[in-house]
Amino acid sequence: MEWKAGSSYNKEQKQELRTDILALKAKQRQSGPHTTIWRKDLMDIHQYKIMLVDDNHGLSEMIAGILRQSGYENIVTAGSVAEALDVFQRERPDMAVLDVMLPDGDGFRLFQKLREKSQIPILFLSAKDEDRDRLFGLGLGADDYITKPFLPPELVLRISAILKRAYQFGKEAGTENSSVLSLGKCQVLFDYGTVRRGEKETPLTAKELALLKKLNENRGKIVTFDALCGAAWGDSYYGYENTLMVHIRHLREKIEEDPSHPRWLLTVRGLGYRLAKE
Repeated sequence: MEWKAGSSYNKEQKQELRTDILALKAKQRQSGPHTTIWRKDLMDIHQYKIMLVDDNHGLSEMIAGILRQSGYENIVTAGSVAEALDVFQRERPDMAVLDVMLPDGDGFRLFQKLREKSQIPILFLSAKDEDRDRLFGLGLGADDYITKPFLPPELVLRISAILKRAYQFGKEAGTENSSVLSLGKCQVLFDYGTVRRGEKETPLTAKELALLKKLNENRGKIVTFDALCGAAWGDSYYGYENTLMVHIRHLREKIEEDPSHPRWLLTVRGLGYRLAKE
């Protein structure tokens, strides 16, 4: 699909992009075990490298300054899709923050190109504040979506939360048994952020890991919508109920043999969700 700078996606283009990313995910599953994003050698989240992609140089420098004041020194920037791909190849960042509107393309397509190369966590930062744009970005598999203008402390907290969940999740598990969740023919490997089914491994996003951890901690019990949103988005979770449904759907696609008729991740109407016991 060709994209023209300054244009917006229509319904058919959005569906085509979703189809392309689903095809990419299917290809990754068929290719067998892959290299995960887990990096145990980095003990402090402030050591991780963050790539900021925004064509507004002033805003990009401001965000970089905010992150540096918060202890993140390893920041790289790019102002276009082409430059971002070049920076990614050269710098190998551990996380990306993408603007949606870029001069030579858009963040959604850039997301797809990055997913072809890596499973690093990705956050969208955009002036497009309509719910359908936010849900579309999250529906593609992004870890979070923040609209401009934003509160600097909120951005820092969300980036920190994503990095903790993506790279240090397994350190909180404590024991070997708690780091592996068995669901019939598949296993969730919390330490590696993947779902294994036979010889195939499928990566999980930071949000999906956080949700599964919360459900697993309360396996067999109802976990309310608020509790799950709090686990995934922290204290600023209000308004994320619809987004939660998107992540639950993606989780079912990864852990269920038949996502339309789930055996493990069950909906408790009006209350929340429950992870069934074997």
